[in-house]
Amino acid sequence: MQLSLFSSRRVVAGIMLILFCSRIWSHGAAPTPAIDPDRTIVFPDTEDYVTVITDLHTHSVFSDGHVWPSVRVSEALLDGVDALAITEHLEYQPHRLDIPHPDRNRAYDEAVVAAKGTDLIVVRGSEITRNFPAGHVNAVFLTDANELIKVPNAPLDPGEFYAASQEWPAQAAIDAAVEQGAFLFWNHPFWTEQDRQAGVTAFHEDNAKAGKIHGIEVVNGNGYSEEAFEVALKNGLVVIGTSDVHNLIDWDYKPHAGGHRPVTLVLSKSRTSKDVREALFAKRTIAWFKNLLIGRSSDVVPLIRSSLSLQSEGYRDGTSLARVVIGNRSDATFELVNLSQYTFLEHGSLIVVPAHGEIHFTVKTSEPLENIDLQFSVRNALVAPRSHPEITLSTAL
Repeated sequence: MQLSLFSSRRVVAGIMLILFCSRIWSHGAAPTPAIDPDRTIVFPDTEDYVTVITDLHTHSVFSDGHVWPSVRVSEALLDGVDALAITEHLEYQPHRLDIPHPDRNRAYDEAVVAAKGTDLIVVRGSEITRNFPAGHVNAVFLTDANELIKVPNAPLDPGEFYAASQEWPAQAAIDAAVEQGAFLFWNHPFWTEQDRQAGVTAFHEDNAKAGKIHGIEVVNGNGYSEEAFEVALKNGLVVIGTSDVHNLIDWDYKPHAGGHRPVTLVLSKSRTSKDVREALFAKRTIAWFKNLLIGRSSDVVPLIRSSLSLQSEGYRDGTSLARVVIGNRSDATFELVNLSQYTFLEHGSLIVVPAHGEIHFTVKTSEPLENIDLQFSVRNALVAPRSHPEITLSTAL
């Protein structure tokens, strides 16, 4: 997409703000940036839960990322993220010669300081980084990341360090995280470098059955895996979506051009660390990827119902043509396919409701009615691979 001069200035200004925050506040609290409503991720609460926006897979210079942890905090504040985990690779340390840190909690500690005075929840997490079949597994809500890695007489060379780190069994690292009460999820199982399609190996199957791996990334970065979604549903795993950002969010996801980072919407009892953790274990999650809402029907449908409303604007005088309006108070642009018995005057079967907008249209009811129910298939949501949820919107006429 070719940017306008105005859009180009916005992205430059956004990047400069983030870099300024990093330079000035890299060892202290990050300033709360001015909120841009066009960038902030917004979804309403459901009838029963608070919708918490989370990104539980990001990186900084303390593993293979390219920014200081305070930059991740500033980006999260700009994006309206409620809970952030900087999950550094424990074993893969390409910056080890430049930043030889023995404490694997350093990124978390720096982020906590940077987030001071804000409402951002900083979650302690790490990425267990092993060769196939274990692959990469994130552990969040840890108490001490150092207990997840054992490398006696650790070499300084990054390659030698990685090789030495593989000698301690991957299962031991998983068990150490579980002992801390962590929530664990399998990262990017569709990752091409693993030379496998998403599927449950004996390692993942055994740990899932034992209650030691709890979730799976259905969305990672710019990729959605239908296969991983199927694995999640078949094996009772939590649906997770993450940015896995290594560079700047502005570079990878272009919020200045209408893009956004992938996130997990967690349906929580409250916006607290304790309740977010509880909701994850209870599997109340939805992945928000580009314009797709991905999750179980029991979670996706209530969010859609909270996002959309149908109101009447009355009948045209002397006719059976009812004017209605559908409003949308979420970031999703809803694509609604008509399943009802009625047809629409100005549209075919597809109604598109813009994000934070509304659409007015005319329903042909054949005869005047007191109430109307409109059934739709929601094309920009998935409750199983290639399966869209159905909703009913009602109003008095």
